[in-house]
Amino acid sequence: MTFPDITPDLKAAMPELRGRLLANQSLAELTWFRVGGPAQVLFTPADEDDLAYFLKHLPQELPVYVVGVGSNLIVRDGGMPGVVIRLAPRAFGETSAGGDVVTAGAAALDKRVAETAAAANIGGMEFFFGIPGTVGGALRMNAGANGGETKDVLVEAVGVGRDGVKHTFSNADMKFVYRNSGVDPSVVFTSARFRGRITDADAIRARMSEVQAHRETAQPIREKTGGSTFKNPPGNSAWKLIDAAGCRGLKVGGAQVSEMHCNFLINTGNATGHDIETLGETVRERVKQTSGIELHWEIKRIGKS
Repeated sequence: MTFPDITPDLKAAMPELRGRLLANQSLAELTWFRVGGPAQVLFTPADEDDLAYFLKHLPQELPVYVVGVGSNLIVRDGGMPGVVIRLAPRAFGETSAGGDVVTAGAAALDKRVAETAAAANIGGMEFFFGIPGTVGGALRMNAGANGGETKDVLVEAVGVGRDGVKHTFSNADMKFVYRNSGVDPSVVFTSARFRGRITDADAIRARMSEVQAHRETAQPIREKTGGSTFKNPPGNSAWKLIDAAGCRGLKVGGAQVSEMHCNFLINTGNATGHDIETLGETVRERVKQTSGIELHWEIKRIGKS
């Protein structure tokens, strides 16, 4: 599957662009599942100003999607029309601490935020140690684990709109709900500030060790997976519903429901994006039949089938 190459036109319309534009770039290697077709255009901005310049001059009819480390993403086999933006750690991955506040670029790993906080004796961000994504994804999805959520510690986020204008969003502006935020989806987050509390260093490290131990013993983190597949319904656990529906170990093509944790799907080696999404939909259908509860995807699914 290939798309028409529009990169020459984009470069001609943006003579001052400093970032990298690639046509028909495979997205499979940018996701944990290792599946999916290409991006029509993959753009890696040089810095925040370059991103703003690009968005300001990008034709409005072209769809835009932002990808982090792809830990919570299924790219469909037909690929992604339009532009996929990937913020590089070199330009957007810095973290720093001052007082009880951690500042982080959107490409910084959530785990790095926890480590930066711990080094400065800032508690309250240990939960980030168990989230295998980036700050940008955490802002967009109100990422959480082990009893903490992004909304609990966010002071403010900075992002660039489709018009190329930079905006600052307070915690209230983010309109956080369970595994989502209410900010316009076209905004590309570039950085954030988080506030914790000065805490005993040993207590912080002990809590981070607990978080890591939980991941290693309860989740298939060594597999080609995508994290929690479905949101937990109110008052229930998705994995319990999936297990009760008899889906533990269920397979479709090269995709399988994890035997270790049934809210995780796995690429056993040769799965397609279609295999993984079909398996997820099969699980949803069986859970609805057995419990009457409709599961909702937590993993993002993008592109053409």
